[in-house]
Amino acid sequence: MSDKKTKITCLVINDLNTDQRMHRICGTLSTAGYDVTLVGRILPSSAELSTQSFQQVRLKCFWNSGFLFYFEYNIRLLFWLLFHKSDIINAIDLDTIIPAFFMAKLKGKKVVYDAHEWFPYCPELTEKPKVKGFWQKVEKIFVPRMDKVYTVSQSIAHELSTLCRQDVKLVRNMPWEKSLSNTEKKKYLLYQGALNIGRGLEAMIDAMHEIKIPLYIAGKGDIENDLKQRVKSQHLEDKVIFLGNLKPDILWTYTQEAMMGINLLENTCLNYYYSLANKFFDYVQAEIPQISMNFPEYQKMNQEFEVAVLLDELTPKAIVKSISDLIENKEKYTYLSEQCRYAKAVWNWENEQKALIAIYEQL
Repeated sequence: MSDKKTKITCLVINDLNTDQRMHRICGTLSTAGYDVTLVGRILPSSAELSTQSFQQVRLKCFWNSGFLFYFEYNIRLLFWLLFHKSDIINAIDLDTIIPAFFMAKLKGKKVVYDAHEWFPYCPELTEKPKVKGFWQKVEKIFVPRMDKVYTVSQSIAHELSTLCRQDVKLVRNMPWEKSLSNTEKKKYLLYQGALNIGRGLEAMIDAMHEIKIPLYIAGKGDIENDLKQRVKSQHLEDKVIFLGNLKPDILWTYTQEAMMGINLLENTCLNYYYSLANKFFDYVQAEIPQISMNFPEYQKMNQEFEVAVLLDELTPKAIVKSISDLIENKEKYTYLSEQCRYAKAVWNWENEQKALIAIYEQL
């Protein structure tokens, strides 16, 4: 690489502080010798940006939800890109692909698509056929015109490869390999992640009547108030504890001290069915067994290292049985924990980042 660094601009639509995947991606590219800028948005509740090895920019919008927000944010991205130099523009998900594509073509630069999910098939769009149809058209028009495409699961990579008729690469959402600072497990279950529809949290709460140990929920989201009301109406306040959004170091403490991780999804959309959640790997790094769904990606991972109990159906009865059996079967619990110790040396960002670097070297 010459002394003049290649400039990569990554576009996201969220606040930057909590996006650990983008911190890893941008940090890795920066370490590899690229001049990286991550562009996102600032919200009224946004905290001060954490220090990173790459540049960070947050754009302020007048609207913060709905169509007007998406329209305004895309216009702001267009103008920002117009007045800032980039050699490669990386669109993260479909909601930033339009300004990324047009500015790259206008300036004769490379454009990359990083699909963190299969966007048109998200649960939020299941009951919105017009909105879903719009994003399907965006995907069909723009994704085949990208210089490179990569995504987080092999199943989504296969679907996008068929769509855009190019080899879609796999860069899974794995954390850095971590050492445990506390190996003594406490008797609680942990769910970490967004509190959104389709995450199986309603069934999980309903199951808590018959589960002996409490459930800690770390995260925030659209259905948080509904979940809290569900807990209150069932008098489960002492069994289900909401922790809110936690800083990464505090969340890691809770994760490594948990007895078991929860990674449940409703089979309501292809995006969930083909998912490979980052929490799956976070639980592995903490060396805790987990309850996950018997979906294609988790089947593949569990065949390599058996780290999870996979559910065939998302019902309170099935959840109670799987968790209770694992609590009582110490031999099985120990075996899954040992499998996590083997898996964490393989499923980590130290290994996965090689695929990311190779993509940008080809550009």
